[in-house]
Amino acid sequence: MPLTLYVDRGAWRHHQMCVVEAEPDLVPVAKGNGYGFTVPVLARAAAGLGVDQLAVGTADEAAAVLGSFSGDVIILESYLDAVDPAVADDRIVRTAASVDAVRKLAGHRLILDCRSSLRRQGLAPAELPLAAEALAGQRVDGFSLHLPLDRPAAADPAAETRSWVRALAAAGFEVGTIYVSHLGRAEIAGLERACPGTRFRPRIGTQLWLGEPGAVQARATVLDTFPVQRGDRLGYRQTRSRQDGWVVVVSGGTVQGVGLEAPRTLRGAVPRAKELLRSGLAAVNRTRSPFSWQGRKQWFAEPPHMLVSMLYLPRQLEPPEPGTELPAELRHTSTHFDQVVMR
Repeated sequence: MPLTLYVDRGAWRHHQMCVVEAEPDLVPVAKGNGYGFTVPVLARAAAGLGVDQLAVGTADEAAAVLGSFSGDVIILESYLDAVDPAVADDRIVRTAASVDAVRKLAGHRLILDCRSSLRRQGLAPAELPLAAEALAGQRVDGFSLHLPLDRPAAADPAAETRSWVRALAAAGFEVGTIYVSHLGRAEIAGLERACPGTRFRPRIGTQLWLGEPGAVQARATVLDTFPVQRGDRLGYRQTRSRQDGWVVVVSGGTVQGVGLEAPRTLRGAVPRAKELLRSGLAAVNRTRSPFSWQGRKQWFAEPPHMLVSMLYLPRQLEPPEPGTELPAELRHTSTHFDQVVMR
């Protein structure tokens, strides 16, 4: 039985139309696991929005969506000649984040990636003249700036973007289009006023696909329920039950991304205190699961398995019957659902 993502199609679609209305120049982003929906589903959704471009993560993803989306497909991953599979289609636009990549892509459609304060990839200002020389006057599809999410004191991503427009122009480029991320509508409007002749196109993923939480709900199917007594051993690691209760087996394990998480950046006393408390509980094998029953998240009986998770319920709770679906609070960008149901 599956781990399912249920989607209220009408509410989901209405939210996307509102985002497109507010950001008519946006480029939808569909990459990785497709924010839980899968990349092909998002490609078809983008086609229905009437946008002219779609951004994906890799060349393989680009090849997979060409039949579902009729506009240009931008590959966000930086081009590497040795590992990049050839995708022969005039609608493919690749990203060059180094002078070598610019040289290899000369004559093809490309976007030059500029090294923002994120400092993850991209050309440095000093490399721009070399890139311009390699292109020998070729007009590029645009330039991109992937900006940070957080904004420490004195950070000004709009000012950073303006400085890149000046640097690109000084290197001899015609700065017709810049693709940006994590800038608000007011900031983009300000850039358009400050840089006439340059089009600023926001690349949007999370806000577009997951910006209406009420439109999506993850649910795990209960596969089995059985009683345990205090002291009973259970699971792969044969931990003892602390008290009488119930073990509930639900669909969704590490294969789907349940229980897996990336390191987080913590700022402030309260988030750090919460993390210390969570770590202390984990040290004594107490980990809260993302699955809820009767309005509360329940504890893992032990760490998730590949395809299922075992939950512990205290004795006073009436356990769910097999076939019941439990709400699950999961990170959509790292969860691979068994099925996506539009309704």
